[in-house]
Amino acid sequence: MTPDFAYRIQRIRFDENYAPSDSTRITTNFANLARGASRQENLRKTLRMIDNRFNSLAHWDNPKGDRYAVEIDIISVEMQVAAGASDAAFPLIEMLKPTIIDQHTGERIDGIVGNNFSSYVRDYDFSVVLPAHNQDAATFSLPADFGELHGRLFQHFIRSAAYQQQFSKLPVICISASTSKTYLRTDNHHPILGVEYQQSELSSTDQYFEKMGMRVRYFMPPNSVAPLAFYFIGDLLGDYTNLELVGTIATMEAFQRIYRPEIYNANSAAGKVYQPSLKHQDYSLTQIVYDREERSQLAVKQGKYAEEHFIKPYKHVLEQWAARHAI
Repeated sequence: MTPDFAYRIQRIRFDENYAPSDSTRITTNFANLARGASRQENLRKTLRMIDNRFNSLAHWDNPKGDRYAVEIDIISVEMQVAAGASDAAFPLIEMLKPTIIDQHTGERIDGIVGNNFSSYVRDYDFSVVLPAHNQDAATFSLPADFGELHGRLFQHFIRSAAYQQQFSKLPVICISASTSKTYLRTDNHHPILGVEYQQSELSSTDQYFEKMGMRVRYFMPPNSVAPLAFYFIGDLLGDYTNLELVGTIATMEAFQRIYRPEIYNANSAAGKVYQPSLKHQDYSLTQIVYDREERSQLAVKQGKYAEEHFIKPYKHVLEQWAARHAI
């Protein structure tokens, strides 16, 4: 008998009173901000940044730049390997879901689920599997099946009744451009997403998201200084409204300005040929406390957690399931 998976989706409001749950990856962008003595001020400033950026992009019929506010929910997905089984659920994925509040009309407008993407299995792949594969190698390479299990799990989830009952559109993940690739500015320009860039070749992250059924396009929004990577299924420009896209940009650009100020809070904008660098010196810091070194160290611990609590205990079950859920 082949196994089936059951999903449980929980929503947690990301506001100034947010505290990470026990199952949240502590390296996750939003969770990292909610720690330490500055936690509440960090959260308050981040949310203000998101609101301000949203209003600057959604400037039509918005003369004072205060028409919209953004509420953000953390979408936390737990997976049980067999529906009805007594085994504890494993924390599979966390994403963000903005809701846009039109303060002139009182209307609440759904944003796009996705934005940030957090996954213990991805930590396992990038912080355990990949270093082990390249430990004694002369040149860097990816394992032949790298990301396939994770990709199958993600695609199974977004096709599930649990996902489709709560979300009407497919997710869009928005993250930083790769520091190992070069990006070329094109003549394509979108009124919200901005000018499009194309990369020289796919990064390992791009290839990983391909296993999840997602393609990537790079856009530098108006008044931004570097392109963002948008991973999507379907038609990024056609499937979503302007306000939905603004919600994603405002949310993730704020996080990137905090976490990668060398790139996204630089004092000069990307040129026609652009390679992001965390060694760039001409940038400004936000007034938000963030420990990037701690975050990278914890990713290894979280990858080993996934190995111990999910990959090894369910190895045969996962192999059996994956055999009938080919990408």
